[in-house]
Amino acid sequence: MTHADLSAAVIRCADTPSSEVLPDDAENVVNELLGALERGEVRAAERTDSGAWRAVPWVKRGILLGFRIGRVVDMSLGGHHGEPTFGFFDKHTYPPQLLTLASGVRVPPGGSSVRRGAYLAPGVVCMPPSYVNVGAWVGAGTMVDSHALVGSCAQIGEHVHLSAAAQIGGVLEPVNASPVVIESDALVGGNCGVYEGTIVRERAVLASGVILTRGTPVYDLVHERVYRGSPDAPLEIPAGAVVVPGARQVNKGWGAEQGLSLQTPVIVKYRDERTDLATALEGWLR
Repeated sequence: MTHADLSAAVIRCADTPSSEVLPDDAENVVNELLGALERGEVRAAERTDSGAWRAVPWVKRGILLGFRIGRVVDMSLGGHHGEPTFGFFDKHTYPPQLLTLASGVRVPPGGSSVRRGAYLAPGVVCMPPSYVNVGAWVGAGTMVDSHALVGSCAQIGEHVHLSAAAQIGGVLEPVNASPVVIESDALVGGNCGVYEGTIVRERAVLASGVILTRGTPVYDLVHERVYRGSPDAPLEIPAGAVVVPGARQVNKGWGAEQGLSLQTPVIVKYRDERTDLATALEGWLR
């Protein structure tokens, strides 16, 4: 099925009113879409020639269609005498993805899971326990470290390190909302959170504990400006920026009287040879 045919089939099925029975081929259409996502042939978001990122609504509609079709089944593992060691119950359309040695992906034992409909390029490492959700795209050579989450439809570039407990938010609805994007060669430190369609451009470094949302102001000490998202555009972290947790003083009212400050990320420098040397050790872990 060509991409145009697949798109038309998804839209035809998804347009079926909730009060009506879905077409007989709806589950086959969802399976076609999930297979194409897993092979990297289609993506939930795409980069335009100008460098902007935009969602691909028909792909997200197809993923949502899979939840509409799905019925909850027993996916429990292990156990003795008929009793499961681990009980799992989810929509039958979204089981854990069955990776093989031929996938070229490292998944050490310890509880990691990749959901159906996610793409992992050869050379990706998923340290336990980590989770990659449906519609996500993860580029070659990227490490998803322990307790890290790659949310639904998130786009992760090549040779990215998502450090321990990093949380990359997902988005399925609204279907035209762009997902979080971490471009190639970026480093996301431990316990970072990147949400609400934020774009982290190539080679940027987020120090441990940085939290980025659409409403987070980011202060650039180098260029003396403030980066903000808006209802119409996501927050963007410039290429090569080194971002650390910071604080800004409350300068009026009761908060000022109490000497309070608000958390805010701060760009303290842009990536240079010294920064690259500090991050080069990651290559030995891959």
